[in-house]
Order: sequence, then C-alpha cells, then structure tokens
Amino acid sequence: MRRQKYLSITAMIAYLAYIGMFIPLSTDLYLPALPEMGGYFSASEFLVGLTLTIFFFVFAVSMVLFGPLSDKFGRRPILIFGAAIYTAASFACAEASNIYFLLAGRFFQAVGSGAVITVATALIKDCFRGAVMRKILAITQALGVIAPMVAPLVGGILLTFTDWRGSFYLLTFLGTINLFVAFLFCETLPEHKRYRGGIFASLTLLIGVLKKKSFMAKLVMFSMLSAPYMAYLSASSFIYVEFFGLTAQEYSYFFAVNSAVSIAGPFLYLKLKNSMTNVGLLRLCFFAAMASGLLVLSVGQARAVMFLLAFLPFTVIGSVVRPFAMEILLMEAKENVGTNASMINFVHTLFGSLGMALGTLPWSNFVDGLGIIMTTSTFLSVVLWILIRKPL
Repeated sequence: MRRQKYLSITAMIAYLAYIGMFIPLSTDLYLPALPEMGGYFSASEFLVGLTLTIFFFVFAVSMVLFGPLSDKFGRRPILIFGAAIYTAASFACAEASNIYFLLAGRFFQAVGSGAVITVATALIKDCFRGAVMRKILAITQALGVIAPMVAPLVGGILLTFTDWRGSFYLLTFLGTINLFVAFLFCETLPEHKRYRGGIFASLTLLIGVLKKKSFMAKLVMFSMLSAPYMAYLSASSFIYVEFFGLTAQEYSYFFAVNSAVSIAGPFLYLKLKNSMTNVGLLRLCFFAAMASGLLVLSVGQARAVMFLLAFLPFTVIGSVVRPFAMEILLMEAKENVGTNASMINFVHTLFGSLGMALGTLPWSNFVDGLGIIMTTSTFLSVVLWILIRKPL
C-alpha cells in the first residue's frame, strides 16, 4: 500500500468501506418516505421513483467521465471535488420546494457520487494485491451492506419526529465527514503512471476498455445478474406499504432484515472461493438467483413474510456476486485502472438504473413484476455466459 501520512491501513480500509456506503445511503435512507413524498409534492409513483432512477443513471454517466480524469489528474483532486459536490447537492435536496428541484438536487448528488465511487474502486487496485485485495473487497462489501440495513431503519425513525427532509439533512452531514477525510487523503497514483494526453483525449481511454470483448461480456453478465436487486430497492416500499399494508416503520424492519442477511454474502464468498472453482461458484449464483425468482412468483404474494423469505436467497447471492465480479474484473485491469474502474461501475449502475425503472413500471402488482425481472435477468445472464465461453 502506498504510504498515507494521516491514514493508517485500518483507517484506509474503513474509509473505503465508508465511501462504498454512499450509494445505499443515498437511496435507502429515504425509501420509507417515498409514499409521503408523493403526497407532499402531489407527484405520481413514477415521478417519485424517478428520484431513484435519475440518481443511478447520472451516477453511471458521471463515473465514465471521472474514471479517465482520475487517471490524468490523480485520485485526490477528483475525490475532493466529488465529496464537495455531493455535500452541497444533499443540502439542496433537503431544501427542495417541489419535486423538480428535488430531481435537480439528486442529479448533482449523483455527479458527486460518481466521482467518489470511481476513485474508491481504483484505490482498491492501487493499494492492495492478490489475496489481500480479495479480503479487502469482502470486508468493504460486508461493511457496505450495513448501510442498506441501517438506512431504512434510521429513515423510518426520522419520520417519527421529522418529515422526508430529515434524511437529506443527515446525508449532508455524512457528506461533510467524507469531505473532511478526503482532504487528509494522500495521492496514490504517482506522476509517472498518469495519462499524459489532454483532458478530452483522456476520455478516449474508454474506447480501449470497450474493445476488450471478454472483459465487457463478463461485466455485462455480472451486471445483469445484479440488476434485480435494484428493482427491489425501487419497488420495496410500494410492495410492503401499499401491497401488504405495512406502516413505514414496519417496512423499515423488513427491509433491515433483508439487508442484514446480505452481510453473510461477502464472507460466504471467501469461504466458497477456497472450495470451488470460479465456474462452479458462478453456476451456484445462477441457480440460487433463478430459484429465488421462481419463489417470488409462486408464493411471494401470500404474505409479507413469505415475500421476504422468497427474496432472501437472491439477496445473499447478490452480495456474493459483488466482490466476486469486482475481483475478476479488476484483475484484468493492467493499466489505466481508473478508467477500467469507471467502466465497471458505469455498466453495473446502468443496469441497476434500468432495474429500478423496471421495478416501478405499472405492473398489475409489484411482486409479480419483481419476480419477472429476477427470472428474466438471470436467464439472460446464463445465455450470455454460454455465448462467451471464456474462462473466469
């Protein structure tokens, strides 16, 4: 690891985990308030859901821009810029007077998040190698799922004594902490390893990544396998609150249980890696994902508890896929790591935003809609794996 003047190795790992929590914090914290926000702004479910979808779409696009820029200017300036934009935009969201101002705030919140997350992914490859990197990926993923576990619970508690704005004020505070630590961070990309071309020319580095057919095929395959979880995020409050008739507080408990189970995924990944080949692990992921989708379609409408139990296998396997995919893809990045990291996060998030949009479509009911998304995405991932026939 490149020496840090103010951050120890433990502090660096903790900071990377904290950065990784930005996305679930930025989405899950205000999920219990989505129905309330629809009433407050007199907005449709689709328009309120757009606050999630636009975040993920813009987040994906911004990562494409900031990845090459981090390879040219270094990690630190991009990290500071992103943290500052995120913090300011979070405050703007809290002060929004209508749904369109809120959407604008979410737009810039996503821009800042894109810069921060791209740097975080590149730092894992910059600072760690081999088995150590695998463990760091597992640790950061495990800590990262604490955010989706705690965020809806905190959001539900906030609603007992404040309105939906409280969630965004909290995000402003958390963003300020990130900005402070970003100033303590020391650069990890030395001058001689940086891209020497112009700013706009640096964006052409993305073309080189796109030409890596095996890399891109694996990236799309893993992204399709992960996308249904994002559909669950966007539809979960409508499933639990409107379809099953739970209160916002009760919904936060169900959501927290699902997120708590996902903590086991990264540790299960480390265990399975010691006893299975990459191909064997991938097949297990396919089987569990498809089985969970079929369970949601068959018994998911019965009761809220049955829906939770049916979706849990997908939650676990999804948290196995994240470090698994990241390790496979980062190991193929030999140079311009920031650009490769931006493409990994871009494609993953692009499919995530698509999943979120699909999750809030006007299905006959959201439970069936989610089940269809899960089974279709898994089937397409399997088909792509058969077509590429490349070793992991």
